[in-house]
Amino acid sequence: MTEVFRLPDLGEGLPEAELVQWHVAEGDEIALNQTLAEVETAKAIVELPSPFAGRVGALHAAAGDVIAVGSPVISIETNAEPATQTDAETESAAADSASHRGAVDAAALPNLVGYGAAARSSERPRRRARRTVSSGAASADTAVLEAAPHDAIHTPAVTAPAHERPRSTPPVRALARRLGVDLALVDAAGASEIISRDDVEAYAERMGLTADAAEDAVTVPETSSATERATRSPIRGVRKHTAAAMVASAFTAPHVTTFLTVDVTATSEMLASFKSDRSLVDHRIGILAVAAKAVCVALGQHPSLNSRWDDSANEIIEFQYVNLGIAAATGRGLVVPNIRDADQMTLAELADAIAALADVARSGKTAPADMSGGTFSITNVGVFGVDAGTPIINPGEAAILALGAVRRQPWEHRGEIALRDVMTLSLSFDHRLVDGEQGAKFLRDVGGVLEMPGRAMLLR
Repeated sequence: MTEVFRLPDLGEGLPEAELVQWHVAEGDEIALNQTLAEVETAKAIVELPSPFAGRVGALHAAAGDVIAVGSPVISIETNAEPATQTDAETESAAADSASHRGAVDAAALPNLVGYGAAARSSERPRRRARRTVSSGAASADTAVLEAAPHDAIHTPAVTAPAHERPRSTPPVRALARRLGVDLALVDAAGASEIISRDDVEAYAERMGLTADAAEDAVTVPETSSATERATRSPIRGVRKHTAAAMVASAFTAPHVTTFLTVDVTATSEMLASFKSDRSLVDHRIGILAVAAKAVCVALGQHPSLNSRWDDSANEIIEFQYVNLGIAAATGRGLVVPNIRDADQMTLAELADAIAALADVARSGKTAPADMSGGTFSITNVGVFGVDAGTPIINPGEAAILALGAVRRQPWEHRGEIALRDVMTLSLSFDHRLVDGEQGAKFLRDVGGVLEMPGRAMLLR
């Protein structure tokens, strides 16, 4: 019988998702919980596991299509037969197999998105092998092969031994789509056998491919001049979500930004001493981790900056915990995952959590749940060489802190001019929740910890 798999709710009530690429093709035999495709929501890239075992009957969307939740994604021909028992037979059979059926259902019912179905054996799922063409056939019509769907299976006259699908990360696959490169034709240069961004770009350069061949961008001449061109790209994915959130924040919360430049030489010296501490060799503690710790300490003194304006209930919600958002720039756009209960962590634990958060964000695998429920955010614009800015508050929060670049420059120190490490802090806050006095005192306390890290020992 034919089972139709529809796009489920991928979390946070997101209404749609973009199909990134298929992992199967029509006619493929698939196993329960095998990855069917990758889809990109406004927050993350998600793999769709198969809720059925059988043969792929039809694909209802192509790479690049935007699919609404509840719309058909794929049809699967299963081996199950429709029930034909009479009412009497059904009633009799139900009495004999109720307990057995309950046990099977509990063990085999698949979870469409998330943890997947319970394993039926200890063996790892095997990927579908890809056939490869002979060198003569491959060189005969490269352009046609590159234009074919990523998972299309060709039937050549001579086949080489089967091998696994090329391994790569979601950002690399996105780059390949933009350049019109079929990853099946790209060889991984490293020993890890994982195709990297450099491998794709090197192949594209050899083949003379450019971003003009992108599937999701259309280049159109604006004037008769051949040198004046503009590129049009559809607004979707993370960029669409970020734009909507920033507009809502800017036109809902009255923003105020205040600045403070501080001497962070003592913090720089402390971080340098950490590098020679053998007990901290496994922790990458940097200025961002120290600032995060300073924020958690200061929020305990100024709870109005760790609050939320609830318009529907006509209430101000003040949180007794800190879910600290860390803005991360990725190839898909800006995301702000948060560290749960950051105020309960040590400096080393915060550093580890920030590093793990950044690694997951860059891979495009941040779960939607990890980007909700934040109470305060930090954005580190200093890594781009910027001294200060006016950050926009993450929707639902009261404030956001921007860290500028640490610069070595002349500064007053103990009545003299000396070269010191100096940083500018920028705090944007919602003036409905935070008064200027509260915002200034909070920023002064954060700056005080960065100027004198030992000062944190005096605060609760």
